[in-house]
Amino acid sequence: MGRVFFNTRKNIHALDDDYTVLASDSGKIFTLSASSGTVAVTLPTTLAEGMFFKFVVLEDTPSNAITIAAGSAIIDLVQKDAGGDAANSTAGTAVSNIVVGTSSTQGDVINLFTDGTTWYGEVLSGINNAITTS
Repeated sequence: MGRVFFNTRKNIHALDDDYTVLASDSGKIFTLSASSGTVAVTLPTTLAEGMFFKFVVLEDTPSNAITIAAGSAIIDLVQKDAGGDAANSTAGTAVSNIVVGTSSTQGDVINLFTDGTTWYGEVLSGINNAITTS
């Protein structure tokens, strides 16, 4: 019997403008660009266990900031950047926004998922403190 592969291609969604993420977008990889102005990405307000979203910075030093907002939900985030520290990690701190600054670089990545109550995530950045929280 031969091998059978399903879903071997990822669903890519390019963002260069404001966007409200839908629960049905779960599993997508969003590429982030801010060449036309600041970008606001709003996560779903109703959290469902297992939703997962990946965000990848598409350009070196974006022209404008990109904010990923969870509304009133809390994001517990671990962050590792080029400075070798986790200075912006949010363990024990209530944050609801991730800000991709103009010093970020192509390939910086944010993974977010929810257990139905809280957003959890990880950030990997090639530039020290290029991605922050609020």
